[in-house]
Amino acid sequence: MSETASESADGSMSGRTIRVLIADDQPLVRRGLALILSPDPAFEVVGEAGDGAEAVALAHRLRPDVVVMDIRMPVLDGVGATGLLAQELPGCRVLALSTFDMDEYVVAALRAGAYGFLPKDISPEELVAAVRVVHTGEAAVAPRLLTRLISTYVRTPRRPEPPSVSVNDLTPRESEVWRLMATGLDNAEIADTMDISVSTVKNHITSVFGKLGVRDRAQAVIAAYETGLVSVGGQG
Repeated sequence: MSETASESADGSMSGRTIRVLIADDQPLVRRGLALILSPDPAFEVVGEAGDGAEAVALAHRLRPDVVVMDIRMPVLDGVGATGLLAQELPGCRVLALSTFDMDEYVVAALRAGAYGFLPKDISPEELVAAVRVVHTGEAAVAPRLLTRLISTYVRTPRRPEPPSVSVNDLTPRESEVWRLMATGLDNAEIADTMDISVSTVKNHITSVFGKLGVRDRAQAVIAAYETGLVSVGGQG
């Protein structure tokens, strides 16, 4: 395993710095990602891992804010590592990387707890922006791309309701916000469709997340397809 020399002796960092761990089985990819992030004083690349097991071990020791995680790695893949981090270090947010936009493993990573995903051919600016977004706790994925991805791999309801979902607790307006979110609309488009303010949409979304027992937009969209609220080729 390799740690960057920029880490201080006691492992402490400025409160303004976003601590980043990079996990990828290709050394050149790891170094490339580090070279993109390191020059920005807002980031501190605290370590690099070559597989998912090493990423989990390093995350426990280094406590990064964000883990940039390749999905397909040996020993323990990025999906398994993401699931462990979501359970054991919930304050550590995972940004998944995939070779392809349309990858069933991306859906598995989002379901496991990743806050977003990026294809590996993204620009440096997109990587920097995504790490910042994930650090704030938001989902780093375009709403329509998220919907297209999930609708491709979540074909039919796998069970009547995910265990944490309380669909019947939603008000009619919350259900409509959830449905529109799952069809790929962003907050402004939902507000326009429902003729309400964006702030009201945000309030409804917060309530939906709480009642469904999901953490972010990605998990809410997955739940919408799994419960049959929306379906491939239709809006439910």
